[in-house]
Amino acid sequence: MGLAPPARIIVGLGNPGERYARTRHNAGFMVLDALARASGMIRWVQECRSLTGICEIAGQRVLLAKPLTFMNLSGQAVNALLEKHGLRLESLVVILDDLNLPFGRVRVRERGSPGGHHGLESIIRALGSAEFVRVRIGIAEESLPEDKADFVLSEFPGEQEAALKETIQKARDAVTAILSDGVSSAMSLFNAGTQ
Repeated sequence: MGLAPPARIIVGLGNPGERYARTRHNAGFMVLDALARASGMIRWVQECRSLTGICEIAGQRVLLAKPLTFMNLSGQAVNALLEKHGLRLESLVVILDDLNLPFGRVRVRERGSPGGHHGLESIIRALGSAEFVRVRIGIAEESLPEDKADFVLSEFPGEQEAALKETIQKARDAVTAILSDGVSSAMSLFNAGTQ
């Protein structure tokens, strides 16, 4: 008898390759790595144009996924994974960077517009729905440069390292809270002004 299929899929958004590993746009990948470490997951495999791994979080069997399609085509990978594993839209949680949130803030949303995020746009387009949970990680600075594309593809500066680590842990905890206590509870915990 095979193992039970995963109950949830957690997708972190980013761009594949060493060149992008530490960039602001890869905050979703960073949280996935933190979730994998915390759960003791040791092996990533390639499937459906993604790196995936199965682990247990908050007592649930979860599929962690990092699309390898590059950000703007993330929806193709997410759609393929949902179909392959027979998972429904309500099982999906997407983790992404957010240029509309100050650096260090974490916000949980049940649904909503892409807010100019091309990876999220791609997923909504591929799935034909925006009705899925997302964890947004703030990357905005007080004064943003004119060229937002260059900014999101630049690396977090060294002086933000400690704050970045804390933010990644906060986002990891938000995902765990969604799985253990539900979205409403996670929203009230993480969306407060002090977060």
